[in-house]
Amino acid sequence: MKLFDIKGKKAIVTGGSRGLGYGMAEGLLEAGCEVAIIGSSDKTFAAAVAFAEKGYKCYGVKADLRDREDNHRAFADCLAALGGDLDILVTAAGIQRRHSAEDFPIEEWDEVMSINLHSVFIMCQLAGRIMLKKGYGKIINVASMASFFGGQTVPAYSAAKGGVAQLTKEMSNDWVGRGVNVNAIAPGYMATDMNEAIINNETRYQQISERIPAGRWGTGDDMKGAVIYLASAASDYVSGAIIPVDGGYLVK
Repeated sequence: MKLFDIKGKKAIVTGGSRGLGYGMAEGLLEAGCEVAIIGSSDKTFAAAVAFAEKGYKCYGVKADLRDREDNHRAFADCLAALGGDLDILVTAAGIQRRHSAEDFPIEEWDEVMSINLHSVFIMCQLAGRIMLKKGYGKIINVASMASFFGGQTVPAYSAAKGGVAQLTKEMSNDWVGRGVNVNAIAPGYMATDMNEAIINNETRYQQISERIPAGRWGTGDDMKGAVIYLASAASDYVSGAIIPVDGGYLVK
């Protein structure tokens, strides 16, 4: 057995058209997977075409993951593109809204929770039903440093990512004995669009950067190794884990 061999596996990556999701989708494609990516804009199609032009098997599906019915429709479209089978699910779609807790608009709370937590549950449930039937599957959720601590001005995001960590553990308890591993990656501070507000705040950026032992912020490429590990036979006895990919930030 080649522990890290995932060639020919079929995967869905939500949020796969940009940021960390793009990096993880690219990592799976480079490792020989067939990947359907879900994104909220037409950039999803452009990303899929660009991957296909490099010789990879990639399909783009546009969806509004705030809408529960659209989650189901997008999953069905991805499954059809993949020939009706699924081995790997990566739930990387996420949004950020920033306000102090006393001023946080309830509409934005609902928006963050719908994408960052409710959609994760729906996608995992749909994937789990397929994987459990064949007794095999790898589900990789995307948690956060906010799964471990509270953050600031991000009450909805922190609540959702705490929920993702607990959901990962619960689903692992339900499913690992039936062949489906459920884990999560917790990215540290990453140089992506979602963190622009922090990156542009010179004081906060400096404070965070000084705490990262690796000496730099992460990128989508830094997620590739972890996602390949969790998608492969190398992690067959790993389930319910929340794995930080953070340059050592959490333990500083």
